[in-house]
Amino acid sequence: MSTDQPTGVELPAEAKKSPRRAMCAAILSLEAIMLGLSSAVMITLADVEPAVALSIGLGLAVACFVVAGMLRAEWAYHAGTAIQVAAILLGFVVPTMFFLGALFALLWGSAIFLGRKIERERAEAWAKWAAEQ
Repeated sequence: MSTDQPTGVELPAEAKKSPRRAMCAAILSLEAIMLGLSSAVMITLADVEPAVALSIGLGLAVACFVVAGMLRAEWAYHAGTAIQVAAILLGFVVPTMFFLGALFALLWGSAIFLGRKIERERAEAWAKWAAEQ
């Protein structure tokens, strides 16, 4: 029995799913692919040493996957924001990353904003449903 429902009605599992977490995890997963591929771009276009480029690109890609898996915790959203900043800062090495980093940061911010809005509206709707039971 759920402790957050004073009426004693157990909410279905779908009521507990987080659309914010799902959207943010999807964005981080796609961004991981982009950051992993940025390693090759740094090596060929920016003449960055392969070891450095692979460490940065693949390190950020792995960080994206790890943070995507940790999004149950609120701190992981802050870590995701730090990854967005790092992706934008890669623009100093590869100028195209200013655009791509900003694009993913915009998607990240939109997912957080809209996800919170959806969670709030769903909570109200499920509370109304529970009160009617």
